[in-house]
Parts: sequence; C-alpha cells; structure tokens
Amino acid sequence: MIVTENLTKIYPGKRAIDGVSFEVQKGEIVGFLGPNGAGKTTTMRILTCFQPASSGTARVAGHDVFEAADAVKRNIGYLPESPPLYLEMRVREYLEFVSRIKGVPRSMRRQRIDESVERCGLGDVQQRTTGKLSKGYRQRVGLAQAMLHNPPILILDEPTSGLDPKQVVEVRRLIRELAGEHTIILSTHILPEVSMTCERVIIINQGRIVLSRSLRDLDAPGPDRESLLLEVEASADVSEQLTSLEGVHSAQRVAADGARRYRLLCDRGRDVRPRVASFAVQQGWRLLELRAQETNLEEIYLRVVTSEGGVA
Repeated sequence: MIVTENLTKIYPGKRAIDGVSFEVQKGEIVGFLGPNGAGKTTTMRILTCFQPASSGTARVAGHDVFEAADAVKRNIGYLPESPPLYLEMRVREYLEFVSRIKGVPRSMRRQRIDESVERCGLGDVQQRTTGKLSKGYRQRVGLAQAMLHNPPILILDEPTSGLDPKQVVEVRRLIRELAGEHTIILSTHILPEVSMTCERVIIINQGRIVLSRSLRDLDAPGPDRESLLLEVEASADVSEQLTSLEGVHSAQRVAADGARRYRLLCDRGRDVRPRVASFAVQQGWRLLELRAQETNLEEIYLRVVTSEGGVA
C-alpha cells in the first residue's frame, strides 16, 4: 500500500532525508520512530503530498505521489501533529464541511459522520465549537476528520498527543480495531505506544532508515540462541569471565545505576542460569537479577539511534 524508494529531501544547507526506502503492506499497523529532526515529519509530508521530494519515488495505494497527488489524497486520511481545525466551527458542523471537501456522497455523509463521532468519543461535544475544546478533544476531532471518507490508508502524526490516560487507551484500542480494515502508519515519540499498537516498527535516524522489523522478531537473537539479563555488583567489568562459561557465547554490558548489567547470549534449550548464578557466587559478586530477557523496544531504539551506522 505504501512503497518508497530512495526518497531524498534537501533543504538549503541540510539533507532532511537521504535514500529512504521502505514498504507498508495492506492492513499493517506500522510505527514510525526517530529522534527530533530525524526526518519523520518530512517523510510523512511527502507521502501525503504536502511537499515534494528532491529525488526518489513514493507510491501510495498504487498512485505516484508526484504524478497523481489527487488520487493519493482520496486514498489517505491524514492527522498532522496539529489537527487542521476551524476554531469557530462546531464539531459536527466542521465534520460536515470536511465530508463535502473529501467528496463523501451526500447519501453517506450522515452515516459517516455518526460513525466517526461514535468511534472517536465525540458524542458529548459534537455541538460545541472546536475552539473551546481541550487539546485532547481537538486531537479526537482531528482523528475523526481523517477517518470520515473511510480511506484505505491512515497516516497519523502523534495521534495520542494531549490525551489523558483513559483517552490514550481508547485511541489505542480504536487504532487496533482499524487494523486489517485500514493500513496505518503512525509517527510517535512514545515507545510504549508502538509496543501496544503496532505490528512492525521503522526507525529513522539522521535522515536514514536504521531499522525495519516486525515487533515479534525485533530482538530475536536467532533460532539457536536466547538471551538472559544478568545484574551483579562487582568491582570491575566481568564480560570476559562471563563469556568463558560453557553455553554463554557473548556478554554485552548495558547501563545500570549502582550495578553492572549484562545481556548474555546463550544456547537455546540449555538453561545456563544455575551455572551463571553459581559462578557469580564463586567470584564474590552480589547477584541482583538473572532472568530471560524480554523484547525491550526502548533498548533497541537507543541502540540503533546511538550506534554509528545503525542496524537495518
């Protein structure tokens, strides 16, 4: 549904994105992550035909964003970080206005507006002017306008910005419900948002894609390996001693305040925890934690955006 190849955008004195290539399949929910200034917004503006790329190609719903912008816009619903609202309009009046702009057939407008109002929890405020709404409700109105014409693709920039915890849960549930029915790419700086909502993550850093992978396979060490998290109190780095243990292939030091924390890559199917624990006691280390390591998106994110070359 979305295909980009070598997208590049150059501003005077700055290369905002450089050779960005990725695909989003029909029905996927993909999280688009990156530090401030990494190129997320530039990429999304190109995909939504708000600005052209300097070079490269992008196709959305089978249409080229440069040659068939009108067709692209008919197939997407876009929620920018700041929702495009007319603050003097009532919520329902605004949605009616947007439905006409987006070409929703007259016979379908009321139904589509009612569905969007219900799904986005706007029933109690639909007769209020948008300028008097809280930031969270304005965000909901922005999401409702993106869904009005029932587009196959939704592009959402910080969709839960300004929402309270209850509203965040509701919007996350809504996004998950839309999976399969819609293809969704969402940009966010909230890592748990991706873990709880998305199926795949794309990370961009310094204008380049550094990782694109299914969350299920994000930190899988391989079919013959599993990872353990070990935390000890020791007077020096103990990576080499840990690597010498049978069944332990590597020991990578990770940050931990007041202790030394290591990610151990071990043989799958051989529980080496008793051996590691006994070894720690023999060495006089105080054992604080030893467990199988779960996928940690935050750790992966920090690893790829701080490494020199990144991981593709």
